[in-house]
Amino acid sequence: MSSAEVDNHASDTLPDGPRLPRAVQTILFMRSRARFSPRWQARYGHTYTVRLAAGRTVVAVTRPEDIREVFAGSPSVFHAGEGNAILAPVMGHESVLILDEAAHLSARKRLMPAFNGAALRGYGGMMEGLAAEAAQKWPVGKPFATHRTMNDVTLEIILRVVFGMAEGERLAKLRPLINKVTDIGPIAVLGWTFPKLGGLWPWKRNAENITAVDALLYEEIAERRGRPDLATRDDVLSRLLAADPDARAVELRDHMMTLLLAGHETTATALAWSLHELSRRPEVLRAAQRAADTGDDDYLQAVAKEAMRLRPIIYSVARRLTEPTVIAGHRLPRGTIVSPSIGLVQRNPDHFDDPDEFRPERFLGTSPESGTWIPFGGGVRRCLGAGFSLQEAVVVLRAILTRYDLEPVGPPEPPKSRNITLIPSKGARVIARRR
Repeated sequence: MSSAEVDNHASDTLPDGPRLPRAVQTILFMRSRARFSPRWQARYGHTYTVRLAAGRTVVAVTRPEDIREVFAGSPSVFHAGEGNAILAPVMGHESVLILDEAAHLSARKRLMPAFNGAALRGYGGMMEGLAAEAAQKWPVGKPFATHRTMNDVTLEIILRVVFGMAEGERLAKLRPLINKVTDIGPIAVLGWTFPKLGGLWPWKRNAENITAVDALLYEEIAERRGRPDLATRDDVLSRLLAADPDARAVELRDHMMTLLLAGHETTATALAWSLHELSRRPEVLRAAQRAADTGDDDYLQAVAKEAMRLRPIIYSVARRLTEPTVIAGHRLPRGTIVSPSIGLVQRNPDHFDDPDEFRPERFLGTSPESGTWIPFGGGVRRCLGAGFSLQEAVVVLRAILTRYDLEPVGPPEPPKSRNITLIPSKGARVIARRR
């Protein structure tokens, strides 16, 4: 049985869900999940089934107790790597997101030192310099899309701080290529799982972009491997090579690609949503500016966390069951993809008062109930870069808010799907004015 198939001997235990054709459910799930998931939950309950193309069966779970059970489940039963298999053609089969069980733990162990407290403190100075440089270039007095500028600065931080890439031709080529790889629609992502589409547009173009990125990454790996100063460098790539000089180039490439794609775009989108919300709430904006002026990093981090709650970048995560398992009272068959819903649990009024309001104070001096705020996932698969992302968000917000007032442009922007993320539909447009 393939990883996408469900053991139909137990299919009658699946919870109820929409009865639309698989092709229709797939399109709605990939392109409009944030719009249809609340409707499905209202109609079918806290646990419901969505049937997708290629035999994939997804069971969404939305209650904190069920989400905690999934995150705490045995890694040998709840395969997150197989749940993320749709990403393998771009992330690579050695990616920490794609591996499971012992291989995942080994890869995670190799990467963790680059994201511990000491490493994060070492990244602070360069983060601040790059954020300040980017903020100084903002257009003043006219509408512009902050999402693009946030993508630019977080990508620069990843390339320069995490990978230690020097300014030059290789870096200049890599920047636009990374943007081309990420700037694709959800249906294009789905096409990665159908190899026969590889020779057709747009999948052929997307594959060519990935191949071009790979060539530059392999060049960087080869050059870095020969540097005599590896032991004194603090970037992730150098740390990995210093710890294991014989590390395979493909493994290093997959780690780099994962951090490049997962590490910059999600934080950039969280920052764009933060600015979108702040521009529409003058009192919260003033509080955030006071925090930026006085060094109150806790409040700035709360702004980013509240943006991640109200405007989730990833709507749900996935675990594929390797054996029949009881979740939320349902005995789910082997092969089912269990999907904790970030978007639904974080908007639930049972866990967050007035959940549609933007209130950073929710995250000051207290922590949400376990399983109710999960932008970084949970359990042994919790995002390695969570601390890096929050530190980066604080640094970038401080650089912006100490310099500018923000005004909204037009009505609030709904989310739209891009690859596997949800971004502001018009780019989180604001007008910036110097303070």
